Amino acid sequence: YKGEGILPASPRDVWECIKPVAGGLRTKWDQNVKDFEVVEAISDAVSICRTTTPSACMRIISPREFVDVVVMKQYEDGTMLSAATNVEHPLCPPQPNFVRGFNYPCGCFCIPVSGQPDRTELLTFFQTDLGGYLPQTVVDSFFPSSISGFYSNLTKAVKALKA
Repeated sequence: YKGEGILPASPRDVWECIKPVAGGLRTKWDQNVKDFEVVEAISDAVSICRTTTPSACMRIISPREFVDVVVMKQYEDGTMLSAATNVEHPLCPPQPNFVRGFNYPCGCFCIPVSGQPDRTELLTFFQTDLGGYLPQTVVDSFFPSSISGFYSNLTKAVKALKA
C-alpha cells in the first residue's frame, strides 16, 4: 500500500511526529501504534525495534507485534527517511496476547516542497502481513482506512506541535 499527501508543516515537524524512536510522539497520535521500543541500537541510524498495535476493526483484528530493523537517513536536499523490514531478534521472542506480524520493506519519506518551507510531501509504503488467520477481505478493508486515518491524525499532530 502506498500513501501520499502534502502536510501543512515543515519536514522537521513532520519528522518529529513520525520518527521511529523510543519515547517519540508516534504513540500519542497514531491510533495503530500502541507502543514502540528500541530493542537494540546498532548505530545512530540503525536499530532493532518492537512495535505493538491495539486490536482493530471492532476487535476482529487482535493486537499485533512487529519486530523490525529500522534505518533512518537524512539526505542533502532535506528529505528524511525511515525504512524498516522484519527481523528476528533473540531479545524479542513472540509475546503472549499478541499475534506476530511481519513487515516487508516499508518506510516513510518526508520530502521538502520546493519554495514552501511549511509544507512537506509525505510518501508512505506499507507491506505488512498481519499474521494470524484473518480473511483477506478483512485485511483489504482495514488498510485503506488505516492509511487515511494515519494522514488525518498526523496532520492534527503537526498542527498541535506548532501551536
